Amino acid sequence: MSNNAELFPKIISHAKEYGFIFQSSEIYDGLAAVYDYGQYGAELKKNIREYWWKAMVQMNENIVGIDSAIFMHPTVWKASGHVDAFNDPLIDNKDSKKRYRADVLIEEAVQKIEAKIEKEVEKAKARFSPFDEAMFRSTNARVVENQTKIDAINTRFKAALEANDMDGIKQIIIDLEIVCPISGTKNWTDVRQFNLMFSTEMGSVSEDSSKIYLRPETAQGIFVNFLNVQKTGRMRIPFGIAQIGKAFRNEIVARQFIFRMREFEQMEMQFFVRPGTEMEWYESWKQKRMQWHIALGLGEGKQRFHDHLKLAHYANAAADIEFEFPFGFKELEGIHSRTDFDLKSHEEFSGKKLRYFDPELNESYIPYVVETSIGLDRMFLAILSTAYNEEKLEDGTTREVLNIPAFLAPVKVCVMPLTKKDGLPEKAREILDVLKYDHITQYDEKDSIGKRYRRQDSIGTPFCITVDHQSLEDNMVTIRHRDTMTQERVAIADLPKLVNSKVSINEVLKQL
Repeated sequence: MSNNAELFPKIISHAKEYGFIFQSSEIYDGLAAVYDYGQYGAELKKNIREYWWKAMVQMNENIVGIDSAIFMHPTVWKASGHVDAFNDPLIDNKDSKKRYRADVLIEEAVQKIEAKIEKEVEKAKARFSPFDEAMFRSTNARVVENQTKIDAINTRFKAALEANDMDGIKQIIIDLEIVCPISGTKNWTDVRQFNLMFSTEMGSVSEDSSKIYLRPETAQGIFVNFLNVQKTGRMRIPFGIAQIGKAFRNEIVARQFIFRMREFEQMEMQFFVRPGTEMEWYESWKQKRMQWHIALGLGEGKQRFHDHLKLAHYANAAADIEFEFPFGFKELEGIHSRTDFDLKSHEEFSGKKLRYFDPELNESYIPYVVETSIGLDRMFLAILSTAYNEEKLEDGTTREVLNIPAFLAPVKVCVMPLTKKDGLPEKAREILDVLKYDHITQYDEKDSIGKRYRRQDSIGTPFCITVDHQSLEDNMVTIRHRDTMTQERVAIADLPKLVNSKVSINEVLKQL
């Protein structure tokens, strides 16, 4: 844990130093929980979008994409339940004056108890061989005691959430003896609900303006366009509608860099199915989405499923794909069976029929929906956290390298003349002019070749091409691989095909 605690600040510092992420409005001392993406961050973000869009839309004949407006009619949010139910339970520490999400405090306390169990198991594995983990968990007194404690907390917590019992949630915090990380005290206020939507006004003058909201999710733009897409696209159930776009939430407890922000980007897909088949599709999409994450190759055991203790008002099943960030396993993507709540509610509030005529059944019905929703910014952070490495080299130096999957890397190749004379820059630019039509490329002739390699390692460039004096005679160059630092001589004529094969997204898509 100490290593992870040291790692996260390094990742944040690296992201700024090398042009991935900047604090928004930094010259004015910044705006809390709002960030700008720099030149390399914008490219990485674009590549993640492309990976999701290709996997979701391009590779599926029955899924199409839309781009709905951020501003929507205010009744949309009344129908969706956001006006009345889009709240977080908050609690303040009276001594530190810091505010926390009560549910997060409890979840983190449970995670600490779970860590104790895992520690006991690991110690036992080291002592006994062969080792029967199931038997150990059922017979070891401390493990059984801690697991019983977790089950009791989860039962109480779920009941309190479902009953909207703020006093019950506070009592769990008291019983767990949770202390404020800042003050170290247990001097808590009551728990209260806080609505997360940003509101604004639309109209030319204040007297004529009406209250509207910045959308807290992109899903509703899909639901209100359900019939538009279904009819114009001649879509037949089951089919999906995908969207990537900005969403806004007035997070009071925004922390952990870009993990929780007030302005963020979502990649969502709503899959419309025949009533009664939703659980089959829910399980199917859980596995498909997990495979999408695994195909990135971010590491064994980095992802796991976590079933929701409390279901949202619209859902009959929900699970998260959690990722092991430097600060622990946290939600990265949600898969939800939303039933027919959204379309039924919009039908009621709008007075317009939002039904599908099924020619196989010869009847009309409101489809059920299975949702996949992933935070683009969190995906960005997951990739950056896993890619960042400090490697000790044989000469005693350390290199900072981002081992970003090649097809996601912001810059795919950097072309370098060995020196700034003797016609090498001209030859290098000839190569660059060929490669730049297919890839984001860079040209670098400043400093020693070693320093240039290190710069490219720091931004995650998978390949560096060096043009030397021999290149002018044999039309061969040296290509250097980021991950292994190995070098090989290749023909200039072969470079386009070689680079294309190494950074292509197609091989990853074939795994899905």
